Amino acid sequence: MTTDGIFFTGKKGSAVFFYLCVMRIYLIALLYIAGPFLIIYLFQRFRFFSNIGTVILAYAIGLIMSFSGLMRVPAEEAEVLGNMQTWIMNLSVPIAIPLMLFSSHFTLWFRTLKKTFTTLVAGIVSIMATITIAYLLFHKAGIPELWKTCGMLVGMYTGGVLNFASLKQILNVNYDTYILVQTFDTSLSFFLLLFFLSGGYKIIRKILPYAQAKEIAGNIPDETTVKVKKENFEDYSGMFNKKVRWKLLTALLWSIACLGIGAGISMLLGAGLNELIIILTITTLAIAGSFWKKIREIPKTFEFGMYFILVFSIVIASMFDIRTLFSRESLNLLVMVSFILVFSILLHLLLARLFRVEGDLFTVSHIALLFSPPFVPPVAAAMNNRRVLVSGIIVGLIGYACGTYLGVFMAGILKWIG
Repeated sequence: MTTDGIFFTGKKGSAVFFYLCVMRIYLIALLYIAGPFLIIYLFQRFRFFSNIGTVILAYAIGLIMSFSGLMRVPAEEAEVLGNMQTWIMNLSVPIAIPLMLFSSHFTLWFRTLKKTFTTLVAGIVSIMATITIAYLLFHKAGIPELWKTCGMLVGMYTGGVLNFASLKQILNVNYDTYILVQTFDTSLSFFLLLFFLSGGYKIIRKILPYAQAKEIAGNIPDETTVKVKKENFEDYSGMFNKKVRWKLLTALLWSIACLGIGAGISMLLGAGLNELIIILTITTLAIAGSFWKKIREIPKTFEFGMYFILVFSIVIASMFDIRTLFSRESLNLLVMVSFILVFSILLHLLLARLFRVEGDLFTVSHIALLFSPPFVPPVAAAMNNRRVLVSGIIVGLIGYACGTYLGVFMAGILKWIG
């Protein structure tokens, strides 16, 4: 009997080859579904991994799958694998959006002071203005899908990875482009966050007015402040308790209902399963649901939503082609993301000084917009100023709520500009 590598020829060899291909796809599916549980375990048990962050760990698993050769399936199985990946991506983000938004305390919007709202608006204006300038500067640099990339970055820098993933789906961004933008942003943002945590806020205090600023939280009731201080956006402990599991099942059903309504509205409008209509509808319904106490107080919905985001992140990263890192367009993209991060801070700082925003309030607000609410408590602790904690989280929550809308709006404007 002859051999070809490790596979036998003939009917027996074909059967073995087919069996191995099927087993490979099952293994890939298992890694997609089980990978987040490993990430959650490492995140909860070891400080090193908690400092890295769950999304970065998800990308690491996906990239290992890609670089290891596991994803190089034979041509006859590629369609099956591609369909599985598409289904997972198309379902994970729409289900995650309501789960992550249900627990948000949007009622805090109405209890904030003028300065908090001022720095929020200034931050959003600075980010959108900077990205518009970046588009005009780099539109001839050969960066693929530039208007889509800029739209995603608006979502990223006003609401974090949730809106970034949503806009990837809405704008139908190429997988490699998505991972490149995420990789460059993560690498650069790490140093920016490290700068603030290691004392960069002291420089901000010299540029902007600095005081203990008791008035910042003056209109927020004490019980609300205590409640938000206890809020941990990625505390997975107790998530798998029996009582919590049943409550999370209820939240999942609400989330699926939002998805069903979004799909139904899209079909009624004659647009088919249009991702723009579906995701914007889901986001709107989820925000509305967060005002209902019965839904908002279901425990661990944010963490449950993060599970689906981690699944999505592993799938996306596993599809990455490393060859795209070494192109001229990739270098231009790196320069553009660097420009946006630095210039948006400078512009926000200028507007904050113009409106006399307090230094620590500026810091937590910009961190909330660029990194999302989970990063606000560590920065507030580093500054030893808990009074700005609530304001920073409020800014981040509003970013969660409006980031997808702003990203779609910006992408449409830039596409129109050409």
